[in-house]
Amino acid sequence: MTLCISLSARPSNNGTRFHNHLYGQLDLNWIYKAFAPTNLEQAIAGVRGLGIRGCAISMPYKEDVIALVDEMDPSAKAIDSVNTIVNTGGHLKAYNTDYTAIEQLLAANSVPTDYSVLVLGAGGMAKATVAALRDAGFSDVTVIARNEASGRALADQYGFKWRAALDGGTADLIINVTPIGMAGGAEAEALSFPAEAIDAARLVFDVVALPAETPLVRAARAAGKPVITGAEVATIQALEQFVLYTGVRPTAEQVRAAEEFMRAQ
Repeated sequence: MTLCISLSARPSNNGTRFHNHLYGQLDLNWIYKAFAPTNLEQAIAGVRGLGIRGCAISMPYKEDVIALVDEMDPSAKAIDSVNTIVNTGGHLKAYNTDYTAIEQLLAANSVPTDYSVLVLGAGGMAKATVAALRDAGFSDVTVIARNEASGRALADQYGFKWRAALDGGTADLIINVTPIGMAGGAEAEALSFPAEAIDAARLVFDVVALPAETPLVRAARAAGKPVITGAEVATIQALEQFVLYTGVRPTAEQVRAAEEFMRAQ
């Protein structure tokens, strides 16, 4: 049996259910488990030493894990953020499928590139999001981050603006890439953006996948705003991880069945 795992400070069943359902549909003798490591370096050594084929990386490890892998795929190297590790005979290669998910969702929703954008956060997921925005052709983007060093560095890298706080700011597209609203967190019931920013937005995007209906998504729907959810991000990035691990690309019908199973928990 082949083992794949995920490492996260707050493990969820999303990836576990998605991957395991696809293994069953495709009759693969594989299994997927989620873990919350107490020591990241030891956990990655375990991936190598135990022959674990694939390892998904979630917050807050997407940058710290870089020093622990052997090779960075361009998808991860370009943004210094990792969400996927593939183990081939003890050689650990890092990828980033978050970028792919953001890129596909912006295109699928036909988001106009002349929209003004506020991105809340400056961590690994923010790097993938800001890079995807730049590559899609967006130019009016502001990174909102309390940490000036990381926030300004991220904004400067892609030619965007930085602010330490929202301070009443609004934009056509608002994107939360922080853990605010994540189930099990200290701010699980908090709104990442205030009501005035939601009301002014034309589109609201929350990358938090658990719960699927975060406080921001619920508030946006109540205000009649179109939304892109973290659950959608999770499906796309998990699918691309599955392909990297197994070398098999499921059909659209198989992916839909796995997604429905994932969300039915």
